[in-house]
Amino acid sequence: MTASVPKQKIRWYRSPISAADLARLNQRSDRRGLFQAVGHLLLLACSGGLAWHGTYHAHPLAALALIYLHGSLWAFLVNGFHELCHKTVFKTPALNNIFRNIYSFLGWYNHVSFWASHQAHHRYTLHPPDDLEVVLPRELTLRSYLSFAVINPRGLWLRWRGVFLLSLGRIDNDWERALFPPQAIEGRRRLFNWARVLLLGHGLIVAISLWQGWYMLPILTTLAPFYGGGFQFLLNEAQHIGLSDEVSDYRLNTRTILLHPVLAFLYWQMNYHIEHHMYAAVPFYHLAELHRLVKDDTPAPTRGVLGTWRQIVPILRRQQREPGYQFVPDLPA
Repeated sequence: MTASVPKQKIRWYRSPISAADLARLNQRSDRRGLFQAVGHLLLLACSGGLAWHGTYHAHPLAALALIYLHGSLWAFLVNGFHELCHKTVFKTPALNNIFRNIYSFLGWYNHVSFWASHQAHHRYTLHPPDDLEVVLPRELTLRSYLSFAVINPRGLWLRWRGVFLLSLGRIDNDWERALFPPQAIEGRRRLFNWARVLLLGHGLIVAISLWQGWYMLPILTTLAPFYGGGFQFLLNEAQHIGLSDEVSDYRLNTRTILLHPVLAFLYWQMNYHIEHHMYAAVPFYHLAELHRLVKDDTPAPTRGVLGTWRQIVPILRRQQREPGYQFVPDLPA
């Protein structure tokens, strides 16, 4: 499918909410933003410290388990990165930019590329070719899942290759070419410069670690996005999989999941995904309240990771038999 410059105009249905409630929910808080953003980073510092200590002082299997746990927590950086790109985490823009850059660097993410793509994803959700960030139907095999769940060398290669090419000023895929055409000089400059920051910064981490003998440091930082991502994958993949494309109702193409508060913290409340798409300017820490306000107008949410995939797996199996099948949730009367 060839990407194009987005052109269509979609009139999205949004569950009604009063102007006063929406204005209140749109308010941003530096305190709540710091609690989440710093809290997540401190959690990674603790898991990384335990993994480092365990490597030298624990049984090898225990050390591997601690490294895997660290990678599993690290995988959720992408959700913080996503929210920081929305610029809704902090009231103070400078704080948002600082943490966005930190999260972008730690996850090997290019916030310039992602935000251009993600704006299209929100405006044209599941309407190809104007949204190629998510394309349905999604195919999921055990082999592809295990590559995320255990070690993902292909993901490491593709990420490094993409960053390297961008650092040379080369765009090698149709979607990024559509988002950054040759006339978008400033956008391309920022895109290429951030790729150079990623390449230089992680190169320095590896070089200094080898020089000093800190062999665990690159494993717990530079390589951390490429192992242990199976649990986060199950949550992120559930956002749209099996649902309908080319509809103008987020209730039909997006899924909300009720999670334990600890998981919701790790996931940056993106389990309230219908609500996030309907009102993308609402900070993640207000999405639970937004859910309560609109739940009578939205499909019944699935509960937990297992409950969600009990719904998804039969859909995927049916799509293998009937390629045109799309699950349509029951909407309120």
